[in-house]
Amino acid sequence: MPENDRLIGNLDEIDLEFVEREATPRFLMKFSIQLHLARLSLSNTVSVLEIFGVERARSTVHNWVHKAELQPESGRSPDQVAVDETVIRIDDEQYWLYAAVDPGSSELLHTKLEPTRTNAISYAFFAELREKHDVDDAVFLVDGATPLKYACSRHGLDFKYQKHGNRNSVERVFREVKRRTSSFSNCFSHVDPDTADDWLRSFSFAWNQLI
Repeated sequence: MPENDRLIGNLDEIDLEFVEREATPRFLMKFSIQLHLARLSLSNTVSVLEIFGVERARSTVHNWVHKAELQPESGRSPDQVAVDETVIRIDDEQYWLYAAVDPGSSELLHTKLEPTRTNAISYAFFAELREKHDVDDAVFLVDGATPLKYACSRHGLDFKYQKHGNRNSVERVFREVKRRTSSFSNCFSHVDPDTADDWLRSFSFAWNQLI
């Protein structure tokens, strides 16, 4: 299925319950949210709206994205889970993005943005992942990071070290996130960490619609 068809076909999954008074047609609101999360900067998304005769500020589209509170569906039961963390910058501050991916489908299962990287934070990430998905029988693919192995052991989860192979699925996600944040500076400049974390969950939703 062409990517544009997938974009339009999944608009119904975007909930606009937050909308009270908004003159923009709901289809265009949903379409704008999906466009921004999938490919376009806020400026280009606003330009698309103008094609339909709707003029909106970039901040308006930004607010639509965050108020929609999108996130990946829960209840997955993958055979394997690739888990990793990487550095994400918000202005001049360094944060750690934790991500779990199903290598079989390349779907993002869970993300979390944290100010540091510790055993306790890794343990908490795995706890949230287990609450959202049925992963207790899955094999976790981790690299040599001690906090990830520690978390798996504390939760009693089966894991194995893997540098490449199916773990490439999570690296692919990280490459796309970093491409977005480097290309579209409005994503992670002049925002607080909670807003960035919220954008990452919304990105995960869009990622899963498009893979």
